[in-house]
Amino acid sequence: MSLRRLGLYCGIASPVLWLGLIAIAGALRPGFSHATQFISELGERGSSTEAMMRGGGFVFTGFLYLGFAAGLLATLRRGWMITIACLLIAVDGIGRMGAGVFPCDPGCVGVSATQDLHKLFATIGFSSGILAAILWGILFRRLALFAALSWLSIGAGAVALVSLLLMSWSGNPLGVPGLFEHLATGVLSIWLLVFATRACVIVR
Repeated sequence: MSLRRLGLYCGIASPVLWLGLIAIAGALRPGFSHATQFISELGERGSSTEAMMRGGGFVFTGFLYLGFAAGLLATLRRGWMITIACLLIAVDGIGRMGAGVFPCDPGCVGVSATQDLHKLFATIGFSSGILAAILWGILFRRLALFAALSWLSIGAGAVALVSLLLMSWSGNPLGVPGLFEHLATGVLSIWLLVFATRACVIVR
């Protein structure tokens, strides 16, 4: 198997592993609510699922994003916009890795330097993921083999953006910030999975 194709497979493995570990870690934490609690709380300092989520959920899946970005760049070398779009996926992965290296405080409500770094890297990751989905959606219109994914890509970025804004809105009457975060990461993960699967199918 070529390194280029291995990189593309990373794009399939990463979202599957990420969503799977969120489900498993949540099941292992009695009383954990995916609606009211943040994903980061599954990897918070001192929790029973800290090692699983920090090492496997954040750091390793973020590393797989880097592999996918490299595989795409080697496959679709067609100008500076493709390069930027690939770099956004890579930065998304770096943001996720950083969020794993620096865990949030219990309940993700602390004021420690580690907590601040966790939020910074998580923000960088989510922002880059949203921009990547939207930019790729635009680029897909120029790439005949990916054209069918254009609106899916743009839509995933838009849904993720709105979800994160609702998550961050302190006046939101629904009181389910975790649900909005799960929705944002879910649609971006599904987008990446579909994108990577399509890339693996058409690249020989």
